[in-house]
Amino acid sequence: MIADILMITVFVLGYLAIALEHQIHVDKAASALIAGVLCWAIYILSAGSFFTPETVPDHMFVGADGSEIGFIQAAMYYIAEYQLLHHLSEIASILFFLIGAMAIVELIDIHQGFSLITDKIETTSRPRLMWIICILTFFLSAALDNLTTTIVMASLLKKIIANYKDRWLFAGMIVVAANAGGAWSPIGDVTTTMLWIGKQVTAQNVIIRLILPSLICLLVPLALLTPRIKGNVRRPEVSTNLAQSLPGLTYKQKRNVFLAGILGLVFVPIFKTVTHLPPFMGMMLSLGILWVMTEIMHKRKNVNVRKRLSVIAALKKVDFASVLFFMGILLAVGSLQSAGQLGELAGWLNNTLGTDQEGGVYAVGIFIGLLSALVDNVPLVAASMGMYEILPSGYFSQDGLFWEFLAYCAGTGGSALIIGSAAGVAVMGIETITFGWYLKKIAPLALVGYFAGAIFYILEHSVF
Repeated sequence: MIADILMITVFVLGYLAIALEHQIHVDKAASALIAGVLCWAIYILSAGSFFTPETVPDHMFVGADGSEIGFIQAAMYYIAEYQLLHHLSEIASILFFLIGAMAIVELIDIHQGFSLITDKIETTSRPRLMWIICILTFFLSAALDNLTTTIVMASLLKKIIANYKDRWLFAGMIVVAANAGGAWSPIGDVTTTMLWIGKQVTAQNVIIRLILPSLICLLVPLALLTPRIKGNVRRPEVSTNLAQSLPGLTYKQKRNVFLAGILGLVFVPIFKTVTHLPPFMGMMLSLGILWVMTEIMHKRKNVNVRKRLSVIAALKKVDFASVLFFMGILLAVGSLQSAGQLGELAGWLNNTLGTDQEGGVYAVGIFIGLLSALVDNVPLVAASMGMYEILPSGYFSQDGLFWEFLAYCAGTGGSALIIGSAAGVAVMGIETITFGWYLKKIAPLALVGYFAGAIFYILEHSVF
């Protein structure tokens, strides 16, 4: 159908614009929003070609004034009032979760909380420092998120390593460590968060099943790299702080905000398990508690200092362009799901790779992971969630083989290229690492780690 072709064309063009944002100088959020809205516009204006009178619920044929309306208008109402709003409720849940998490992390950063960790790193040995940085990044990424952790750790490198070539090597491995660390945590990577919120996986299971494959994904590249890096790094002559010093900000206050923020993030999956409320509710509760805590903590400070240490200041630092990007891409994927294109793609994958068999499930997961190195993993996972329903049992059940393996592959596969993940793009901007250098020095290590973790998961699953 023409409408199918138009929707897919708009989606592909939007995808290309997202992938080439630096070449065309248009932020990916703008491209995602345009693609998302246009896909829904094409879908609703072509409603008659996607439905038959039998597939539209009977109550949709009754207008607001109680009069009977035609089939086309009823189909348009069904799309606008049911399908779009259904997707919007799921999208809003993810967006509010992200906004809350970003605000808490920014609040910790404003209070220089991360310096409590970074200031304790004193070694200059290249091998030892590499292991410390990577292991710290791995676990910090799971507690926070891979993007924020990458920014913090890349900023730390400027404080402890003077030579830019050394920093590039460390920064490249930070990308691998951050993506591996985020894959096994429900709050560590956006794609794992999406699968958790969408109920494809549960927090406890994804941690237990993926922590070892993700750790292998990091340890194998580290083990291969260690013999090649010897000697000591040279420290910068002038140390730079991660955040600007603020008068009246004590060590105790930094520590309290850091601990409260980390505990607030860790509390979210616990709150969901106990109350069965959506995860964003727990995140909003944590943010609210931190808000009250910091307001009371700084109530006696100068008004200007108090403003700079407030949650409102943290919210102003939140990257809302990224939030709008997620909204746009999820809207676009939602339209393809409602219109049926993703179902057809799932059928093609079933026939080609055989996702009804264990080997086919692994093949699809590895393929999606490698593809995420070329294009953003968020729409890939969103598309997968739209292609396959959660079944009562089997590979596609909650915590089933497909969803677990997808979380690992989509989270770690982007490390193969520096443009394949948000962490890589962040490092590329902070350290001005070139695409070619990363491809030569880090990509082979990242690929070996990716396949090592995947093989470990397959063996682990076959045994247990």
